[in-house]
Amino acid sequence: MEDNTEESAPKGRYLIFSVDEESFGMDINSVMEIISMELITVVPDLPPYIKGVINLRGKVVPVMDMRVKFQKKEKEYNDRTCIIVVEIERTVVGLVVDEVQDVLNIEDEEVMQPPKGGKEKENITDRYIWGFVKRDGKVRLLIDGKKLLMKEEM
Repeated sequence: MEDNTEESAPKGRYLIFSVDEESFGMDINSVMEIISMELITVVPDLPPYIKGVINLRGKVVPVMDMRVKFQKKEKEYNDRTCIIVVEIERTVVGLVVDEVQDVLNIEDEEVMQPPKGGKEKENITDRYIWGFVKRDGKVRLLIDGKKLLMKEEM
């Protein structure tokens, strides 16, 4: 009897999305679903990048605006803006992104290490990006979901 467990779990597949005209990728295994923008209930005394919470089929899910998280200029949400609901180490959170673009198969050999930059607390590459891929003339930054949702970040 053959063991097909490796084939059933997608490996090297990344959901590609944009934030302020930059492309990012997140391991598809952490993505639960993609939903259109909906009413976000504001909760006082949260960091500015946590916009509040949504009710997702009876479950309260915090929502993080990736533009604010990545220190980009805020802009009004439009019909392309959506929420990527992810689960990372049993933590469920919604990520507001400008647009979901694609799902890519990325081989380990294609991933390059990001350059190290300035002060770690001010540099998103050092804090959240574990690698990058160049394909079709575009660079996609690969997000480390665990670092993105670290307790001191939330």
